[in-house]
Amino acid sequence: MVRMQIQFTEAGAEALRREAAQRHMSISAVVRDAVDERLEHRRPEPSLEERKARAKAACGRFHSGLGDVSARHDEYFADSILD
Repeated sequence: MVRMQIQFTEAGAEALRREAAQRHMSISAVVRDAVDERLEHRRPEPSLEERKARAKAACGRFHSGLGDVSARHDEYFADSILD
């Protein structure tokens, strides 16, 4: 095993202590189990081709009802973040 040092918030550390006590395990074992499970169930990153296909599929699916968005996009964006 490799020794590592990590930091948690007070709330996270307390939750780990409670979980470890409830499961009659060390905090290290609880962390290892959580990391193993997370890595085991991660979704694979989509390929470049899949990302391109998703981007193309999104084109034209959303309509603002405005006819001048390409010319005035900066104004519309500024208005949206100031609201």
